[in-house]
Amino acid sequence: MPTSSYTYLCKLDVLEEGVPRRFEAEGVPVSLVLTEDEVFAIHDMCSHSALSLAEGEVDGCTVECWLHGSRFDLRTGMPLVPPASRPVPVYPVRIENGCVYVDVVARRDG
Repeated sequence: MPTSSYTYLCKLDVLEEGVPRRFEAEGVPVSLVLTEDEVFAIHDMCSHSALSLAEGEVDGCTVECWLHGSRFDLRTGMPLVPPASRPVPVYPVRIENGCVYVDVVARRDG
């Protein structure tokens, strides 16, 4: 059973590999990304222009903001390609009984 700081977001089987999906957890916009081996949760707003990262493209463990091309590491939130220079928060994910839970309280800032 998840601890009280984890919020249920969805069933694992609604996520499509390499396709970001936007959710809200405790009022925080979160983009979930399923890769080959893991589910990542990253703050769903680009630190450069406040656009949804769920509308971007995923390549490996990175997501690209669709407007200006900033790319962020899904594991750390660090910007890898300008114009973004500030990281975005990433959040711990827990998968239990086929359900995805995210802890937006214990965020990890790049």
